[in-house]
Amino acid sequence: MTARPDTAPTFRALHQGPDLLVLPNVWDAGSARLFESLGAKAIATTSAGMAWALGFPDGNALPVDALVHTVRTIARAIRVPLTVDAEAGYSDDPATAAENVARLLSEGAVGCNLEDGSGPPELLAAKIERVKQAGARLGVDVFVNARTDVYLRKLVPPERRVEETLARAARYQQAGADGLFAAGVTDAAEIQAITRGTSLPVNVLARQDLPAPAELQRLGVRRLSAGSAIPEAIWGRAGALASAFLREGHSASLFEAAASYPSLNALMNPK
Repeated sequence: MTARPDTAPTFRALHQGPDLLVLPNVWDAGSARLFESLGAKAIATTSAGMAWALGFPDGNALPVDALVHTVRTIARAIRVPLTVDAEAGYSDDPATAAENVARLLSEGAVGCNLEDGSGPPELLAAKIERVKQAGARLGVDVFVNARTDVYLRKLVPPERRVEETLARAARYQQAGADGLFAAGVTDAAEIQAITRGTSLPVNVLARQDLPAPAELQRLGVRRLSAGSAIPEAIWGRAGALASAFLREGHSASLFEAAASYPSLNALMNPK
């Protein structure tokens, strides 16, 4: 099974409603198969989860070849649209960043996240322009989700966060962005101000104090991402299990709430 460029229209349409697009981000082909089987309408990767699974830190440290290989295995395992967290494109050079994303599109991705981090908005805008051009050359109507780190990195004082987010949204939309990822915003009034201030579909990130999904939809949010939350929970649980097993050697706790071997094996071998 492979994700195909013709899933691009489907992925784009998922941002137009009527339902909130909920993405429990994956880190490998197995998690992609599992989440698709649970009803995920699209598969999105988490850069952090993928990097940790391969023994690298998050933050543009994952070798591009390793990313491409993992995306290839994910695309083989699913039928729904695939979008990839490409961090900052793994380069400060817009042309190189676009080449890196083009490799992901060639493996079956139809969307990507690109982030500004602490860099100038003009740099991300240039990357977006190049990525859109690369997609056109490959015949993929790539959905570029522009992530701004105004909230996550506290780039401006709190009273200026909405204004700065919207200014960046306008710049990124002008460059060709298809969505705005306002990662880290949790306040309902600020979320609504952002969704009303841009025509781009707005993506928010799971947080403990984030409004409930129905409220997010009322506020105008179109996409909700788990980010690294699920792999963080799994690493925490795996650490606790391994620690107890190393310390005590008891087996019983290893099987609490575990998926069965036959069910997992069958999941990875769909007919």
